[in-house]
Amino acid sequence: MAKKTIKKKVYQYTAIFEPDKQTGGYTVTIPSLPGCISEGDTFEEALKNIKEAVTLYLEVMKKEKGEIIKEEGVIIAPIRVKV
Repeated sequence: MAKKTIKKKVYQYTAIFEPDKQTGGYTVTIPSLPGCISEGDTFEEALKNIKEAVTLYLEVMKKEKGEIIKEEGVIIAPIRVKV
């Protein structure tokens, strides 16, 4: 019997990596996915961990809501303010 191949879609999200001055690692958030956060001791570890967190987040979202949030129209820009 042939195995059935399940096609998976590829989704892209903006990840924000913030250095943690206390640990020397990184905290990572995905603004389009509320509550999706991870961390790692190195950038590479933080990247691996956030990819896993996003995958699990989306799997639960698809199972519970039947759909996945797509990131649309995100603009990231530095701003300056005077204080």
